[in-house]
Amino acid sequence: MKFLIAGFVFVLKVAAPALADDAYTSPFEYKDAKPQSYTLTERISKIDPRCLSHPKINFVLENDKGPRDKMTGTVDTRVKPRGKLVVSLMGNGGELFKRTASYGLHSISVPYADSWFNVLMGGMPKDTFRGDIRLEAICGEDVSTMIDIPKPDSAMERTYQFVKWLAKENPQGKWDYFLTADGKDIRWEDVIVCGLSHGATTAARFGMYKKLDRVICFSGPRDQEQSWQAGPSATPANRYFCFSASDTGWREKHYCRSYELLGLHKYGPIVDVEKEKFPFLNTRRLYSSIEEKGSMRLHNGVAPNDFAWKADDGKYRHEEMWRYMFTHPVDRTGDETPLDPECQKRKK
Repeated sequence: MKFLIAGFVFVLKVAAPALADDAYTSPFEYKDAKPQSYTLTERISKIDPRCLSHPKINFVLENDKGPRDKMTGTVDTRVKPRGKLVVSLMGNGGELFKRTASYGLHSISVPYADSWFNVLMGGMPKDTFRGDIRLEAICGEDVSTMIDIPKPDSAMERTYQFVKWLAKENPQGKWDYFLTADGKDIRWEDVIVCGLSHGATTAARFGMYKKLDRVICFSGPRDQEQSWQAGPSATPANRYFCFSASDTGWREKHYCRSYELLGLHKYGPIVDVEKEKFPFLNTRRLYSSIEEKGSMRLHNGVAPNDFAWKADDGKYRHEEMWRYMFTHPVDRTGDETPLDPECQKRKK
């Protein structure tokens, strides 16, 4: 694995820079008599009876382990709001939502059609095959011939229906801010979509389809030998933030390829967060050189979860870096770097 990593060692001690997001203007204020952290959970099939199971691709409302369509929303009205909504494609909150709430972000988890990956990988009729499936799972439009995801079961519609429900159930949280003026859609330009691995790749596809506030990719995007990542993107490339470690995605050139196809090399080098401190040269390509036997923790531990690495003091090692990804001003970018000649982009 050969790629350029930026990192510096400073001999002199300097004061830690203030986080770039310390001073920001809130678009609204909470009117909550008892400010607190709120977490609400409900099955989307109860909110929207149009939702159905799709057993052929293992996208079901319920199985022998229980409901599979639970959605979770979290907001902390004690924290000054940013007016941004995190849509997570990686589970029901947990460590991630603890942090996003502390950043002043609203957050929801969205169960979406992701299990198709293990069902439909028998062939690739064209090099946008996976991208088309991902897009249909996102928007519910008839994009792919391989699956049939109607609008009510798409990630976008489930987001809309859940936010409408949250606005009614938790008015203290000001969820209605994320609805358009006519109440018929989500204000997508105020949405941050994040995912891990498979979810990170779908998050990138989401950003290409719809202009978002930003896209957060942990251990992704991937989709080797697929060309969709080179297409036009509704979300500008400087709004994509990616973090990975030394897992197979580097050895198989998934990451370097995806980053360059998306144009992230125009906004800074690959930066080793173990060597470079905030603001990480304002880059969009973040990397950890942590050494670990096996690949599962290297793959999963880059996101706020139970796999994430902790420092000697017991705190999570990448707290500052996570905050950077979710809150760093998108107009602050690093310098353009050359393409990596060893990063193969097309199948030979």
